Amino acid sequence: MTANDIRVLVVDDDPGARRLHSRFVAETPGFALVAAVGTGRAAVEHGAHGGVDLMLLDMRLPDISGVEVLNRLRTLGADSPDVLVISSSRDQVTVRQALAAHVVGYLVKPFTQEALRDRLGVYRAERREREAGDRERPLGQGEIDRLLSTGRIRVPGAERAPSRSAGEGSPPLEELPKGLAEVTLQRVLASLDPVVPVTAAELAERCSISRATARRYLDYLVDAGSIDLSHRYGRRGRPEVLYRLAPAPGH
Repeated sequence: MTANDIRVLVVDDDPGARRLHSRFVAETPGFALVAAVGTGRAAVEHGAHGGVDLMLLDMRLPDISGVEVLNRLRTLGADSPDVLVISSSRDQVTVRQALAAHVVGYLVKPFTQEALRDRLGVYRAERREREAGDRERPLGQGEIDRLLSTGRIRVPGAERAPSRSAGEGSPPLEELPKGLAEVTLQRVLASLDPVVPVTAAELAERCSISRATARRYLDYLVDAGSIDLSHRYGRRGRPEVLYRLAPAPGH
């Protein structure tokens, strides 16, 4: 490992995949494997202790979900490592949750060594640009479109950050998509709590709306960054998706 190498942590509960992806990383110039772990808690521990620049994160883990790992890493603030998701999960909820956490990429398994190498190359170039402080260089329209689509920058006037002056977590009225009403949005927000999460079904009952309507508002608020998501795992069946208000900036 050299001082300029990007330090990588591989997180996957499958020993075979963990070894394979570790080898891919070790054989990619400019990257150094620092560890490979099989649980979400181990991933969070490594991320909190530092020494990791980039985490290759599987979303299906035996103890806590990849989404929960992302949520816990986010509490580290600027010290949190970048995350590239490597997962077989393709469902919209999981992908939305990962993108809402501003991961640097989402690579669907199975993938080739070349595919991972290409993603790592893009990440390295973007990282170098960030570190060089090249933010004063004018961007072309294509670069702006690409950056906006990946969530890597926020352009004033184009972002969907929530406005908390009209109500905690409430996005501006003029940004509401067709089919969403301000009065219902406020009722949804008033029924959410920053500590105790709820399911879409529970929220629908509280607000006297259908589950489908509740999910539309919840999806909008997730995209706006106003609420966080997590999973609750039972003994059988698919995990329940839980929603709660995102903490205000600075909290």
